[in-house]
Amino acid sequence: MRKLLIKNGQIYTMAGRDFVGDLLIEGSKIAALGETLEVPGDAEVIDASGCLVLPGMIDAHCHVGIGEEIYRWEGEDFNEMTDPVTPDMRAIDGINPEDEGFRDARLGGITAVFTGPGSGNVIGGTGVVMKTAGKIVDKMVVRDPAGLKIAFGENPKMVYGEQKKMPMTRMGTAALLRQALVDAQVYKGKLEDGKKDPDKLPERDLGLEVLVKVIQREIPLRAHAHRADDIMTAIRIAREFDVDLVIEHCTEGHKIAEELAELGYPAVVGPLLTNRSKVELKDKSFQTPSILAKAGVKVAIMTDHSVTPIEQLPLCAALAYKAGMDKEDALRSITINAAEILGVADRIGSLEAGKDADIVVWREHPFQLGARPLYVIIDGKMVCPEVRKAGNGL
Repeated sequence: MRKLLIKNGQIYTMAGRDFVGDLLIEGSKIAALGETLEVPGDAEVIDASGCLVLPGMIDAHCHVGIGEEIYRWEGEDFNEMTDPVTPDMRAIDGINPEDEGFRDARLGGITAVFTGPGSGNVIGGTGVVMKTAGKIVDKMVVRDPAGLKIAFGENPKMVYGEQKKMPMTRMGTAALLRQALVDAQVYKGKLEDGKKDPDKLPERDLGLEVLVKVIQREIPLRAHAHRADDIMTAIRIAREFDVDLVIEHCTEGHKIAEELAELGYPAVVGPLLTNRSKVELKDKSFQTPSILAKAGVKVAIMTDHSVTPIEQLPLCAALAYKAGMDKEDALRSITINAAEILGVADRIGSLEAGKDADIVVWREHPFQLGARPLYVIIDGKMVCPEVRKAGNGL
């Protein structure tokens, strides 16, 4: 088994323990951490003196691989905009691991992402948590499905209003979502009846199977919602059906921060490093993550790649820090908080024995302008430094 020792680094575990010392990798896992570890005779050694050693960063909401860069329609697989309710769509079937965005992510120190459908539909389909290195998507996956995309506000209205079909209003969006969840409750009942009497077993429905996972709280709803009123509609429906919910974008979350904290829903905030491209972004602010975190909301920061290039995730967190977010909270928002919100903190997001060896070594703090990783390790394998094409630097 391959062994790698990172020695003499300033280790930020994101698990309540920071120290100068060593980290041992065996195979794809972190084997040990300590101020002084014995060097196994067969171990490769990286001297990290004067460097920072952090867990790989996690983009908690993006579309890398499913909305491929450099392509037009050929690589655009965000939304199946022929039906507003498509829970049976699976992001894993549309991800191209050769998308340039994955390489950009690695070069920026991002080792894992949540990627999934866009927000054109009321229910868009399931997304996945995956590593940013690999040739085959199935081998890169950490969790699938990792959540069911739903959308409120302008986008579903725009798509289907132009087609003169429901939803043309916010009321229509909420009604379609409620009906889908009711249908799932009925389908779940029929499945339970079918266990007792096979003759009562319903015909298989792939979309309702996914929605049953939601109402059984196996996966959360991941709600695209910018405006405060849309955020509260998402919460209203989640509470009606007693399902788990993650608020995505949360652009006006600062207006209702105390309510979100009281209700206990996490927020994946962003994209922050972009213009106000539509009315819903009128009150976009880099202060939003700080206000939410200080109120007690669990916050992750996202790029929504390719809206903001994925390699700029550390910069987004740095700008949130500049706008008043606690530095530790800003780091947590792209490491352990993201992992916890995504339901994968048992594997990634912090440096602890037994977790996946997803590690980044930095010469400067990643929030410092000009910082770039010296080494990026995913599943114990060195994936960076790597050579980029001339004229295409990070």
